[in-house]
Amino acid sequence: MSEPTGATPPPSPNRFLFVVPPLVGHINPTVGVGAELTARGHQVAWAGLPEVVGRLTGDGARIYRCPGPLLGEGGAERPPDVRGPGALKFLWERFLVPLAEAMAPGVRTAIEEFRPDVVVADQQTVAGGLVAERLGVRWATSATTSAEFTGALDGMPKIDAWLDRLLGEVRGRIGDPAGTADPRFSPDLVLAFTTEELAGRPVRAGDRIRYVGPSIAERPAAADFPWEWLDPARPTVLVTLGTANVGAGARFLAECREAGRARADRFQTVVVDPAGSLGPAAPDGKDVLALPYVPQLPLLERVGAVVCHAGHNTVCEALWHGVPLVVAPIRDDQPVVAAQVVGAGAGIRVRFGRVRAPALGEALDTVLYEPGYRAAAERVGASFHAAGGAAAAATHLERLAGEATVRTTPTSEGER
Repeated sequence: MSEPTGATPPPSPNRFLFVVPPLVGHINPTVGVGAELTARGHQVAWAGLPEVVGRLTGDGARIYRCPGPLLGEGGAERPPDVRGPGALKFLWERFLVPLAEAMAPGVRTAIEEFRPDVVVADQQTVAGGLVAERLGVRWATSATTSAEFTGALDGMPKIDAWLDRLLGEVRGRIGDPAGTADPRFSPDLVLAFTTEELAGRPVRAGDRIRYVGPSIAERPAAADFPWEWLDPARPTVLVTLGTANVGAGARFLAECREAGRARADRFQTVVVDPAGSLGPAAPDGKDVLALPYVPQLPLLERVGAVVCHAGHNTVCEALWHGVPLVVAPIRDDQPVVAAQVVGAGAGIRVRFGRVRAPALGEALDTVLYEPGYRAAAERVGASFHAAGGAAAAATHLERLAGEATVRTTPTSEGER
């Protein structure tokens, strides 16, 4: 029976392979996209480190093991004082390039066994794009930071040229030596988990970028949190430095604790302290609560401000909830993201290595009690919601899969 006139047939099921690094902030945005694709009837698999990926995707996810180095404690651990170009050099030479080379065999196995229509490669997991290109599979980029869209290296041509050479060498070892695409930016589709309201206009890859906003999805059940500790009469401030800065934050977290204690009459403070640098994980009266882990998304629904390192994932999740920020960038893309927050009017920047409790307290007073900051955060958050998130990303990937099918489907006997 033919389709009724004017009816749109449902899309054919496709296969999508997500290639991700062992970094929580890079995996989290893709989890919601994978769940959306699965809900639409597609098949989804992951290539990465199961011990990290499985913790975020939950039970039942199909994961192809791709071993590789870790970043931070137990892996490629950067000295706390390595910043600027030195931090970028360390990141690529000591972590991202070894990660690409270690993951490449597993990515190839995953592609050959799972046979995806589209590979979705994290922007910094360049093995995904390089191996997909070599095997002739369409690939999209999952961009969990917008820093590289903004020409962050334009003022450092030597660094930019060095990185281009480094990526060319990696391509020669694990990719197609004749390929030309920058493995950080798919030639077909770049999914940016932000909006121009925060990131501004791109200066590179703009024709391929689709701004979908943050991908916010439910996560596997987290450790218990003492919700009864929260005082509804005072705002709550959340302090977090993400998962890749555990060794660098002891002094900063201590200053945040002191700022919280000094202003206990105005707000409560929850500090995420994975290393236990502040002592036992127990409530400090009704002033400060330090815990190794918190359920961040549910907690963001109840906080008045966030203090963080300007990690893209944390910033976007806070702004999704309309929460203003105090940002203290440490390294990598964080200064760029911090500048975006300040430029949008949604927060204040402080110096991570030098700020003291009094200045932190003043910054928090400002973002909590001067309404313009929350209004700006809510404006950015509204743009995030309007962009479509995981659903919009899934639609873009379906379209790319359809193009890949058209490209590879024989159209005549002579092409079979």
